[in-house]
Amino acid sequence: MDREAETISAGIDTDSRDLGFGSVLSGERALRLLNRDGSFNVRRHKASPIGYLFSFHSLLTMPGWAFLTMVVAIYLVLNTLFACAYLLCGPGALQGASSFSGFWQAFFFSIDTFSTIGYGNIVPNSFGANMLVTIEAVVGLLSFALATGVVFARFARPVANVIYSKKAVIAPYRGISSFQFRIINGRDNQLIDLYARLILTRFEDNGESRERKYYQLPLERTHVAFFPLAWTIVHPIQETSPLFGWDEAQLRASRAEFLILLTGIDETFAQNVNSRSSYAADEIVWGGKFAKLFQEHEKEGVPTIDMKKFDCIDCPE
Repeated sequence: MDREAETISAGIDTDSRDLGFGSVLSGERALRLLNRDGSFNVRRHKASPIGYLFSFHSLLTMPGWAFLTMVVAIYLVLNTLFACAYLLCGPGALQGASSFSGFWQAFFFSIDTFSTIGYGNIVPNSFGANMLVTIEAVVGLLSFALATGVVFARFARPVANVIYSKKAVIAPYRGISSFQFRIINGRDNQLIDLYARLILTRFEDNGESRERKYYQLPLERTHVAFFPLAWTIVHPIQETSPLFGWDEAQLRASRAEFLILLTGIDETFAQNVNSRSSYAADEIVWGGKFAKLFQEHEKEGVPTIDMKKFDCIDCPE
């Protein structure tokens, strides 16, 4: 059996396929493939930025502050447009007692109509104004229905919030060394049937050039049925491991990156969720050891996780 067959039988994939990154992205030596937050270093230029901004996927995935800002901006713009339309209907289009006049009277009347508040102190007094009220009422109802649906979808969408340790370690492990990192569920929901996949990518000399290679690293444990505690994911560095015999300087020179993919089931929604992250060579502590994370609760005697020590390496017990 040749060397490649031996490594494959040991659980290490020596195939140099790019995992979907493509030859262009894989060939970039100064570019990190996967950021710590799981995002990819790829930018897309959309033909229609407005269409992209208002796409359902963008509305679900944009940051909360951006979504709220966009909703408020659209709300103000629509009411401003309707206020201008009321003013075009003439000075007698709106009647009633109000401390405001002109644009602001029309603007706040639009707010009342759009939101179906209906205080009744200002009323439309022409056919054109009443037609605008009819149109704005429909627009307001549809707008609130759409906004409510998107807000519900944002809250109801199952998203894994797995916290990764800031650093990975090369630590002693059962007479040999190992690559280790920690994960923990950042929410109170339960994740079940959690699977972990660890892939090493680095540049290696290939004759006259350097080529990026990918290796799937076998883990001490690839799957846990339940995930109520923290999980230290371990890759034993045996003779068949691509890390065997390598030191810190070699990993840095090869632009090594450890890609992580987690998949599991969110018990609350009964749907699959996933999480991604990576560690670069300069985010690995050689010879380090994670601090003890669990301690017994003094009163109930229940194991307690000390999150202050989650990222702690070589800390006193």
